[in-house]
Amino acid sequence: MTFKRLLFLTILLIMCSCSNRKEQELILRENALLEREKQFEDKEAEYDKLLKMKDSLLSVSKVKDTLPKIQEWPDNLKTKWNSKMVCRESNCGNYVIGDQRSEIWEFISDSTGMYTNVVSNNQIKRVFTGQYLENRIVLDSAKETSAKTKIKVSVVLDDIKNNIIKGTQTITGQDNCTAKFSVELTPSNKK
Repeated sequence: MTFKRLLFLTILLIMCSCSNRKEQELILRENALLEREKQFEDKEAEYDKLLKMKDSLLSVSKVKDTLPKIQEWPDNLKTKWNSKMVCRESNCGNYVIGDQRSEIWEFISDSTGMYTNVVSNNQIKRVFTGQYLENRIVLDSAKETSAKTKIKVSVVLDDIKNNIIKGTQTITGQDNCTAKFSVELTPSNKK
């Protein structure tokens, strides 16, 4: 073979190998680019999922804010209380000024509201619906249909201390007569 031919073949081989190497580099770059695109798509899909989860949590939060909040009595009230009540005013025949009563009061709450049970001789005598307003407790019993005479009883406890609660109970009788009792509650030793 002649030198020119040998040189031509060598240059041809070098050129083929160079173009082949460049082609392989190009294929590697293209594969790396495809891999990065796939990773980006995966991250974008994960981001979309997170956005949907955030939106669903916000919608649950908005619904939760529209639901009535369960109110509870403060912890210091969640015990049994001995009551001492003395009639201070009365224009009713059933109640005489100076009459005294002793009962056990329990402040309870559940998903339906806040209540106070009044217990006498181990039986619930009356159930009040209640509200705790800043530094005042307001209790109200609906007209008692089980009693022979329909009465309405409301209580305002506005002197609240750790170991004593004081206020006034007003009883409105069937003939719109009114009796007012002073109320004094002290924690019961029985739990």
